[in-house]
Amino acid sequence: MSAQIPFSASPATLSLAPPEGSGVAQDRIRRLVWKLAIATLALMAVGSATRVMNAGLACPDWPLCYGQLVPRQQMNFQVFLEWFHRLDAALIGLMSLWFAAQTWWCRHDLPRWLPGAALGAVSLILIQGGLGGLTVTQLLRFDIVTAHLGTALAFFITLLVIGLGLTPHQGLGTAGSLKGWGGLATGLVYIQCLLGALVGSRWAAHQCLGMAELCQVMNSHLMGVVPPTLATVVLVLQAWRTPALHPRLRSLANLAGILLAFQILLGIITLQLRLQVEPLTVAHHTLGATLLAVLVSFTVLAWRDDPRPLEDHSM
Repeated sequence: MSAQIPFSASPATLSLAPPEGSGVAQDRIRRLVWKLAIATLALMAVGSATRVMNAGLACPDWPLCYGQLVPRQQMNFQVFLEWFHRLDAALIGLMSLWFAAQTWWCRHDLPRWLPGAALGAVSLILIQGGLGGLTVTQLLRFDIVTAHLGTALAFFITLLVIGLGLTPHQGLGTAGSLKGWGGLATGLVYIQCLLGALVGSRWAAHQCLGMAELCQVMNSHLMGVVPPTLATVVLVLQAWRTPALHPRLRSLANLAGILLAFQILLGIITLQLRLQVEPLTVAHHTLGATLLAVLVSFTVLAWRDDPRPLEDHSM
């Protein structure tokens, strides 16, 4: 799916024109989108901590917790984690509805694609909320837990694409094939995140370390690191070799390489410590989502840097 972003051309260069409707309303909504994206990343980190600390069923009912908005009598660390995760998710849901309402109310001062994109984001957050309820009522069934994270990542990606679509960017037309490598790396990292969620939701790592079942699930995650690593490394190398690459794209490519190295290192350390240090496991999950965000940002800006008219490469 390609965002309909207007281009302007000149005989010498072709650069991205400011989106239609630029102004106070667009700036306000762009800031709201970035706040939502940061809050979503934090929510995924809290969700990872909730799972790692075995607190996914600390509140046995849904949407309330022990039949209360705030379960004061039952409150302990595990209950707090699950309760706070739900509270954070509810606040993001309300912010998303406010975002969609703002885009509709100010639609005449905004890019034409924005209200539809906002509606798509709200649809994802509603699905995410439903899956969150099912994770409790279905007692953390592994496929629902995996879909829960997958939808959260899809919502996160949607927010990033919207935010970047609203961010001014003067392209240089030098990205070339980098947008393809960025898209490939993004897709592979997303799949690897889903494999990681599957490993976590089935506790496959613990069972495999004990020489028990589900080693195949664990091994799929371990072997799955190879394709996204290769794609990201090629992306970084190609960025280094591309002359006159936009500084923002070059910085994002370098950051992706750094995050990839730390992510692999964290994964090795976490495995060596037999997943007994929960903060490291949470950091591993959160860093994976951050790497995905950087690759999404690179890909979107690389597409906006493309000198060809958008309709020439729309699908």
